[in-house]
Amino acid sequence: MKKRIVVICPGRGSYTKETLNYLGQNARHVRDFIKDLDQRRAEIGEPTITELDSLEAFKTALHTKGEHASPLIYACAYADFMAIDKNKFEVVAITGNSMGWYLALAMAGALDWAGAFALINGMGSMMKQEIIGGQVIYPICDANWQVTPERLALVDTAIQKARGRTDAEIHVSIHLGGYIVFGANKAGVAALLKDLPPVENYPFQLINHAAFHTPLLQQTSVQAFSTIPQDLFTKARLPLIDGRGHIWAPYSTSVAALYEYTLGHQVIEPYDFTRAITVALKEFAPDHLVLLGPGASLGGTVGQILIENDWYGLKDKQQFTERQVHQPFLLAMGRPEQRRLLV
Repeated sequence: MKKRIVVICPGRGSYTKETLNYLGQNARHVRDFIKDLDQRRAEIGEPTITELDSLEAFKTALHTKGEHASPLIYACAYADFMAIDKNKFEVVAITGNSMGWYLALAMAGALDWAGAFALINGMGSMMKQEIIGGQVIYPICDANWQVTPERLALVDTAIQKARGRTDAEIHVSIHLGGYIVFGANKAGVAALLKDLPPVENYPFQLINHAAFHTPLLQQTSVQAFSTIPQDLFTKARLPLIDGRGHIWAPYSTSVAALYEYTLGHQVIEPYDFTRAITVALKEFAPDHLVLLGPGASLGGTVGQILIENDWYGLKDKQQFTERQVHQPFLLAMGRPEQRRLLV
């Protein structure tokens, strides 16, 4: 009997110096796809995905730019998705974090290669001249990966103080397990970095990230509607779970509504990855969650969401970590020992 899996697509920031040459190592089975992607990039005068992935060193100023990071991550995730042994695993739903929603559309068949490139490369290139605002990430959980009222109150106090500045505009951008990602204008980012109490390495600003999923991106949404046509979209072949926790079923989906959500609500309203994973667990009851590469940076976040939901009785970080060693529920394609279980 096939095992039932929910696939999770990664967002921006997942392609790092640790994942350089991820495609070179893991994409030999999708050569036609990579060739097609490289050709599309070359036609618009951008370095190919193969060129970016095969550089000798990771260059922050190059690899983290939206116009490069987005298609790089898409290529890695697509290669991983196609490597999953479909004779052993049944994909029952697909979701993702932030930009991962665009990838989920591609994996589920709501976009073909041309449509996926137009959306992913297009949205990633919207701010080549100037990035609008920024994102700051901050923990709301303790060392045991449990969200605490004390930490939430601390964050709320700091946010109210930061918002007290007349020039600061601050919004919740992403609900990310034991973290909140804030989207803000430049003054808001500065206020957040100043007023949020230091916790380990937090708060910190995400490199080359705009204030996505906030009203600050209203004009980006308008531009997206004017440049990305609806006819690129179609009904998906697999259920999709979006950034509200809404399920888009293959047979009942309105393509117009899917298009409107993707370029409208998803761009300017908060993205609730926590709710998306919670819905995946409770509505699909999978045997495993599968995190596509590159890397596995969302692994801890997913663990925090499992703890929040008391899934398999998991209460804290230690229990999650121990289960992952002996009987992993979350399988990350970016971890070789877990990848071997899937391909």
